[in-house]
Amino acid sequence: MQILAHRGFWREKNEQNTLASLAKAFDMGFGIETDLRDGGGGGNLLLSHDIPTSLSEKAEEFFQFYHAHSFHFPLALNIKADGLQKHLLEFIKRYEIKNYFVFDMSVPDALLYLKDGFKVFTRQSEYEKEPSFYEDACGVWLDEFHTHYIDEKLILEHLENDKQIAIVSPDLHKRSYEKEWEEYKKIITKHKLYGKIMLCTDKVLEAKEFFND
Repeated sequence: MQILAHRGFWREKNEQNTLASLAKAFDMGFGIETDLRDGGGGGNLLLSHDIPTSLSEKAEEFFQFYHAHSFHFPLALNIKADGLQKHLLEFIKRYEIKNYFVFDMSVPDALLYLKDGFKVFTRQSEYEKEPSFYEDACGVWLDEFHTHYIDEKLILEHLENDKQIAIVSPDLHKRSYEKEWEEYKKIITKHKLYGKIMLCTDKVLEAKEFFND
């Protein structure tokens, strides 16, 4: 299981989506999920889940750091505003970011990312049963807001369609996660899917111990 540290490795909420928390996740061997927004013009993109503040850090500094350290951990880039393609593509190219995908944008905005050649994940959840632009997406972001539906059949179906998979851990929706993790571990072991599934979680240390013991 590839582990994505949700907004980095943090203890306090104000540490989320900071360069320090993202760097800490890399130091511990995790990929990351982080949020991107526009920063008031001038090509600035900021790391922020909510409306940016003066404390929000610049996305370019994050990409510079990632490139300077020759990291290759997966980057799940959660797009929180429309129209970021031009400047994000400049950063992707300038800092030679290869192991990444963008996701969670609106469908019209996603079509522009696909047009510009980005690696784009579509979404699936109990509210989005038919993933949009599935044929063109390189992967699927599997989310469960209230109910557990992700099973062996669904995972294998996406993999057989040559889609990468990233699963939202139940802890991100304030639900217990142990039972579902056990199911995923059995599927991975049964079908030898080591390294083929990503899990986005705040429980990164627990996940590392559980899936990699």
